[in-house]
Amino acid sequence: MTPRRPSHAAFWGGAALIGWTYAAFPLVILARARVRPRAFASGPVTPTVSIVIAAHNEQAAIGAKVANLLALDYPADRVEILIASDGSTDATVARAAEAAAGDGDRVRVLDLPRTGKAGVLNAAVAQATGDILVFSDANSMFAADALRELVAPFADEEVGGVAGDQRYLPDDGDLDGAASGERGYWDIDRRIKQAESDAGNVISATGAIYAIRRSLFREVPEGVTDDFTTSTGVIDQGRRLVFAPGAMAFEPVGSSASVEYGRKVRVMTRGLNAVLVRRALLDPRRHGFYALQLFSHKVLRRLMAVPLLVVFAATLRLARRSPLYGLAALAQGGVYGLGAAGLALGRHPAGRHRLLALPAYFCLVNLASLQALGNVLRGRTVNRWEPQREEET
Repeated sequence: MTPRRPSHAAFWGGAALIGWTYAAFPLVILARARVRPRAFASGPVTPTVSIVIAAHNEQAAIGAKVANLLALDYPADRVEILIASDGSTDATVARAAEAAAGDGDRVRVLDLPRTGKAGVLNAAVAQATGDILVFSDANSMFAADALRELVAPFADEEVGGVAGDQRYLPDDGDLDGAASGERGYWDIDRRIKQAESDAGNVISATGAIYAIRRSLFREVPEGVTDDFTTSTGVIDQGRRLVFAPGAMAFEPVGSSASVEYGRKVRVMTRGLNAVLVRRALLDPRRHGFYALQLFSHKVLRRLMAVPLLVVFAATLRLARRSPLYGLAALAQGGVYGLGAAGLALGRHPAGRHRLLALPAYFCLVNLASLQALGNVLRGRTVNRWEPQREEET
């Protein structure tokens, strides 16, 4: 019996972590929103707003981005737009200035040296004058009423930050299985985020669209996910971070597994480093239930590849000794087999079916998390990168 005990402990311990992270924790979040709702005020306020965009070699997207922001349904005299170029070597600065022609009093293009996103964000915010700072990505397009929806919760003084709703543009049929699977993930994540907000705080904001009070901004350190660090800084200072589902920003999903994999490795490497920076938020004595939210979502979920591997290895060892473990081995092998098939089929229509797309995305994310964990353990940071965008034709 002795040789079996470590395998049993590994299987059930790992299964408990997986079950909590993927099933029990989301159910707890949904139940808590119903049992302990915590409302906040929301109203038609129009504070002064500074929209900050950090861009490096975004010539293909920046003109449309500036035009999109200039067309928002919000009092023009209460919005300023800062485009901060991070040492772009293409036509990003020229395209931004061209798009802003005639609106130079509303748009400022900062041609900064290459320092990394954190540095240019800090430099841009230092020049911002609005009471509310709005952050977005160069390739994220706001709905016409997104800014009004985003600032409405600031009618409540307790609210220090607002996370908007990132949505993906309609599928043009050119996505592979893993990219299609990401859509399904975000549909689920959106429901969880709404429940988190209804009961207290969302865990963090997405870089596509979010806002904080300028008085709560703290400089972004190098090597971290800036949207996570900036938005959670609001909670660290005792204010609420809530979700505004009507504040929508649309962007394309990564068109291929290779592009998405590289992005995930970068985001998760920076994200894990950001959690280390914000580790004080993991203290339940100070932050209560939010500490559990943060640990479950941003630590356990990003490290799920480890218990998944442990459980699979333990299952294979135990499979011959019990039908239960045999079925578990078949189930796990089936998921990983479907994921591998989805990744291998790429853009083939069969690979984009949900039966393959979701497992493909699941496998891709967990493989990326292993590399990200390795980066963090080796002390590797990601301060600069080249955007992977579709080039103009």
